[in-house]
Amino acid sequence: MRQQLDVQQVNGLRSTLRDRAGKLREEIRATLQKSDSEQYAQIANEVRDLEDESFADLIVDVNLAEIDRDLEELRAVEDALRRIAEGSYGRCDECGLVIEAHRLQATPSATRCFDCQTTFERTHYQLRGHTL
Repeated sequence: MRQQLDVQQVNGLRSTLRDRAGKLREEIRATLQKSDSEQYAQIANEVRDLEDESFADLIVDVNLAEIDRDLEELRAVEDALRRIAEGSYGRCDECGLVIEAHRLQATPSATRCFDCQTTFERTHYQLRGHTL
């Protein structure tokens, strides 16, 4: 039988989520600063051949991918904090059952129980890849 999280567990997860949100914001800020310092235009102006241009494009693409990844996780963390505030945290979006405490400890922003997440990944793997 799945147990509802107690107040102490929810408070601990709220703290974990807030800490993670702060770290993600810092990572996004640092990546944006790194992007500014690398200045694609400066690299592109110094391009000697197509290989150098490809490298400059790769740097920009990697920075954008890092930002996209961090923003996606930040949205999930902020959504989890909203669910805590609303009192709906810890319930599976798919089946409505309680999400396993060990799953929330491992992934505090989880929106599905283990069984529903497993089913989701089996049916949507080609679109997104594994997330468990």
